[in-house]
Amino acid sequence: LIRSINDPEHPLTLEELNVVEQVRVKVNDAESTVSVEFTPTIPHCSMATLIGLSIKVKLLRSLPERFKLDVHITPGTHASEHAVNKQLADKERVAAALENTHLLEVVNQCLSARS
Repeated sequence: LIRSINDPEHPLTLEELNVVEQVRVKVNDAESTVSVEFTPTIPHCSMATLIGLSIKVKLLRSLPERFKLDVHITPGTHASEHAVNKQLADKERVAAALENTHLLEVVNQCLSARS
C-alpha cells in the first residue's frame, strides 16, 4: 500500500529511496494494528513529517477502520525524531493538518500514481 508513495522532493518513490522497507512494516491482523517505521533520507530531512503524514493518510484511506496505526521514524535516523513522532501520533494534530488545503494537496500529490 505504501511502497508507491512519491517522495515530496525527489522524482522517486519512498521504496526506491529506501525510506520504507517491508522489514519495517508490522501488521498484526488479530490485534488490528499496523506499525510502520520509515527512514528519512538524511538526518535533517525537512520533509519527515510530511512523509509520515502521507504514509498515515494512505493507510487510513486503504485499511478498515478497525486498524490502529503507528507511523514513526526509525530510531536514531533523524535529528527531530521525537518531535516528528509526537506529531504523527497525535490524532488531533493529524486531523488539523489535513484540514489545511495546501498541505492536503501536497499529500495527495505524494499519493497520486505517476504517469
